[in-house]
Amino acid sequence: MTSNNIILVGMMATGKSTVGAILAEELGYELVDLDHVIAESEDRSIPEIFAEEGEGYFRRLESETLERMLQGEKRVISTGGGAVLVAGNAELMLANGLVVALTADEEEILARVSENLDRPLLAGNAKERIARIMQERRDAYRFAHCTVDTTGLTAVEVSQHILIHHRG
Repeated sequence: MTSNNIILVGMMATGKSTVGAILAEELGYELVDLDHVIAESEDRSIPEIFAEEGEGYFRRLESETLERMLQGEKRVISTGGGAVLVAGNAELMLANGLVVALTADEEEILARVSENLDRPLLAGNAKERIARIMQERRDAYRFAHCTVDTTGLTAVEVSQHILIHHRG
């Protein structure tokens, strides 16, 4: 690892954006939420990009944006849940910072997303889709330097676990 960036990966609703904001504040780092950067650069929401261009287009944008953001220093980068699905992204992340996988159990994720169903991959039966996505991605985050299970923890508690790893 040659950088002091922190890269957060994991399923949707595991706390990447919330925890990322706390870490950035604590460390005085720049917060980069990949989905926000993409939505701003495209001047449309993530659901609109999915609907109008498809997932493949979005994943290409996500990879390009990730690569660009990893060129900086002292950044907390919150990735989308699927950023790890594109070949080469995991290696890029590992080479450019501390990669932390956030996890949560299925019930916790369902409870968190039930407040915000503006997630394109959850259209339809959210419970069924979460179970399927978790099954499909069960090994996708294993490459991370460390993993923190956020189930039952506050975002501040999760941040404290990450800071212990970051500070060595």
